[in-house]
Amino acid sequence: MPSYLTYSDDQLLMLLGEGEQQAFAEIYNRYWDKLLAIAFNHTRDTTVAEDIVQNIFVNLWERRNSLQIANLEHYLAVAAKFAVFKEYYRKQKREAGMLDRLSVRQEEAIDEQINAKFLEEYIYGIVEQLPQKCRLVFQYSRIKHLNISEISGKMGITTKTVEAHLTKALKAIRQELGESGIHILLLALLYSALLR
Repeated sequence: MPSYLTYSDDQLLMLLGEGEQQAFAEIYNRYWDKLLAIAFNHTRDTTVAEDIVQNIFVNLWERRNSLQIANLEHYLAVAAKFAVFKEYYRKQKREAGMLDRLSVRQEEAIDEQINAKFLEEYIYGIVEQLPQKCRLVFQYSRIKHLNISEISGKMGITTKTVEAHLTKALKAIRQELGESGIHILLLALLYSALLR
């Protein structure tokens, strides 16, 4: 039996896709502590953090045949943050007594709202990393809903420059979403909701 300690994440992912349990065990051993730290830093509750991380690995194994992950470490970190985000919002709804009175359809609608809110927050996090003018153009366009001419006038730059900044921002967002596997996470959650 080979030792997977020296295998790259990409090699482990390939073997995971083939159902190799030892590759999965190596991913689990390699990333358990990191994911637990992320979950605990946000929840401050060891039991909840452990449940979150356990669910991430269960989902990873269950979806091993359909995963297309560009960067395993990044994907798992985003999955942990998403799970924490979702737990936080569900906890708020529970404390407000809302979840006890909801039908399955209403609960699914809340899950969709949580997914959309997480995606929005994640995108805003990406935007915050952009250069200042690029970030400002994106915010004027997508948050304040100004058109290209209005942005051009407000910032004192040409419409071509506005378009270039907007293209750059959207490209950065698409690339980050692709690398993080967020679209895969959200599709998997949508699919599991449809199966309920």
